[in-house]
Amino acid sequence: MKAKVLKASGMSSHLSPLFRPQRKSYVKKEIKYKNCIFCEAAKKKPQFKTLCVYKSHHTLILLNKFPYNSGHLLVLPQNHEGDLTLLTQECYQELTQVLRIATSVVKKVYNPKGMNLGLNQGEAAGAGIPDHLHFHLIPRWSGDLNFFPLIASSKVLIETLEETYEKMTLAILSSPLMKVKGAQCKVK
Repeated sequence: MKAKVLKASGMSSHLSPLFRPQRKSYVKKEIKYKNCIFCEAAKKKPQFKTLCVYKSHHTLILLNKFPYNSGHLLVLPQNHEGDLTLLTQECYQELTQVLRIATSVVKKVYNPKGMNLGLNQGEAAGAGIPDHLHFHLIPRWSGDLNFFPLIASSKVLIETLEETYEKMTLAILSSPLMKVKGAQCKVK
């Protein structure tokens, strides 16, 4: 899952632009999945291949494959449901409990100055996978958003997904998330 990074030739090393052509198909929504990627992750134990760092009775935590910042997590129900109001009370309560604890874990690991927590319900609201609810949990720092993502459709991150996976699984293993019914977490 290593990203191919290309540098422009003839540029000075401290000003070389970063190219991530493999992200273009995601940005343009050209990637089509045969099955729901979240449901596929729910069928398996936590593992880097599915980017799943945590699984409980009703809930999953995945790394975002195309993160806005390092530590960008997705917290979602295991059941394939696109409407928050249709979740069972038990599933909803566990989902919000896991979201709350995951926020604490990200704060502990990354020490962000703020957090974006968001749920886009439905395609018209901007949901990339509208048929399976998922909360975005994004750590933020002052000055972390500049013009680069807007003009280059790319974001420079401080670590690889492999590094994020390892950090998050180690932090989750020592967190209250492991007390949630059916909790599973595996270091890569």
